[in-house]
Amino acid sequence: MKHINNKLKNKTVLITGAAGFIGSNLALYFQKNYPEAHVIAFDIFRTGERFDNGNLKSFGHFKNLAGFKGEIISGDITKKEDLERLEGYDINYIFHEAAISDTTVSNQEITLRTNVNAFIDLLEFTKRKDARMIYASSAATYGNAPSPQTVGEENPQNVYGFSKLVMDNIAAEYIRKYNMFIIGLRYFNVYGKNEYFKEKTASMILQLGLQILSGKAPRLFHGSDKILRDFIYIEDVVQANILSMITDKSGVYNVGTGKPRSFQDIANILQREFGTDYKTEYFENPHKAYQTHTQANIASTSKDIGFAPNFSLEKGIKDYSAEIKRVYESEIK
Repeated sequence: MKHINNKLKNKTVLITGAAGFIGSNLALYFQKNYPEAHVIAFDIFRTGERFDNGNLKSFGHFKNLAGFKGEIISGDITKKEDLERLEGYDINYIFHEAAISDTTVSNQEITLRTNVNAFIDLLEFTKRKDARMIYASSAATYGNAPSPQTVGEENPQNVYGFSKLVMDNIAAEYIRKYNMFIIGLRYFNVYGKNEYFKEKTASMILQLGLQILSGKAPRLFHGSDKILRDFIYIEDVVQANILSMITDKSGVYNVGTGKPRSFQDIANILQREFGTDYKTEYFENPHKAYQTHTQANIASTSKDIGFAPNFSLEKGIKDYSAEIKRVYESEIK
């Protein structure tokens, strides 16, 4: 994309949450495809601290940035003194991926302080720098809204989804008041390289893949052939971010395939890729409230951004399978 290359020559790109799943993929993509850009990777990195639910407070891991040669700054987006370290840079584009993204975190205060309050600080920073911001929103804003999930029909059912909807509303106000360029991307079920360090919150594609490689039958809820999600491969998510840099639109957009698939499909495709033939083990779904169908309405994403997903579930898992094997060999075996 020459038009993007020209835009990035001698420009500075800031990525928050750059040692996490999506942030690290963005950082490495820029390094490989746009070497003339100056990329700053900003992340709190992990400390080992955990929430009450047992999950890590930060998923950022240095291994996700293996091979990255750009600038790395360890910092916390909730601390103004850490953000002040960025003031000396002439930043042109901001990809804000840092967040508490664990939907099972019940601590409302820390979720809103991290996701909402810090977002306002970053928007003020973006305004001062006259930069463009692309930030991670979430399909969790829709909660139990019926499919296809469509912008404007939100109904969050957890504090994470609520915090992301608040972010979207604040962004809309900054666009209106200050004529800023801001895009929020509502990611659906993302899977792909560098998600391993999310532990239990990693995609079912990775979790089932590692189960199969360990010689175990994939374990699913009863009725998993009827539980559908909109699974989107990381390569498509990166492209949605890149395309968002060059559109003349601002607003909130869904990032999914628009073609939901079942958890049973995942297990079957993985077994074909790995050459196994285990019988699926089924168990009762322990969740009282459980969404059985998600599907991104990507009509506006296609129209305004030019986004068209490239990877079907089969194609995405095929591309990802070698990385799942590498993770198993290096981290599990």
